[in-house]
Amino acid sequence: MKGIILAGGLGSRLYPLTFATNKHLLPIYDQPMIYYPIATLVNAGIDHIMIVTGGPHAGHFLRVLRNGKHLGIRHLEYAYQENEGGIAEALSLCQEFAGGDDVCVILGDNTTDADIRDDVEGFTDGALLFLASVSDPERFGCPVFDPGDSSRILEIEEKPDNPQSPYAVTGLYIYDNRVFDYISRLAPSDRGELEITDVNNWYIRDDSLRWTVLDGYWSDAGTFESLYRAGRFWAERRAAGVERADTYSATAQSG
Repeated sequence: MKGIILAGGLGSRLYPLTFATNKHLLPIYDQPMIYYPIATLVNAGIDHIMIVTGGPHAGHFLRVLRNGKHLGIRHLEYAYQENEGGIAEALSLCQEFAGGDDVCVILGDNTTDADIRDDVEGFTDGALLFLASVSDPERFGCPVFDPGDSSRILEIEEKPDNPQSPYAVTGLYIYDNRVFDYISRLAPSDRGELEITDVNNWYIRDDSLRWTVLDGYWSDAGTFESLYRAGRFWAERRAAGVERADTYSATAQSG
């Protein structure tokens, strides 16, 4: 399985911080934001990774990540998203890198301490979405569960005004290689973007989508509030004696 980290965009919700660098290189406590999704993938045994970035500060990633060896990455590639075309468009740039393999996709502003190795190793086909219960699900894609079978998702709604559950679709997904065919069928949304929610709904229509709730802490870091919340969580973790995320990666590499 290949790993893909989507770290493009202008980070406009974090202006003026992101006038200086890419959002995903801002600090979450004592590390660049991008270290956290890298650790999630490497700790799951995924060490062939592509990072999709964009905007005026894309070159800053090379100085921070170099070839990725210090973070447990065996093979690191980069892709550049020229426009603000959405998450699904960014993912489409990775088709050649995937090379027919399954992909584990994570947004570059996601931080979690969940261990997804069993999910990665047990994946067979279709799509697997990772959900989390949040206080503000209207900021995310939200699942609509079948009233007669709560284990089944009928639809994903994108940023609904009235979410039908407290669950959010986190920016962490596993897809089989059909994902690139589904993306090729998409039309831009009202925002002018190719939406990952539409991709997930394709899998639902094909009855090949599964879901699980992340076991542990999860937060995005795309707003001032969530950036602060994530930094506070990881600061408290370090104070409690838990290792840094890049130490996890080094351990995974040596193991």
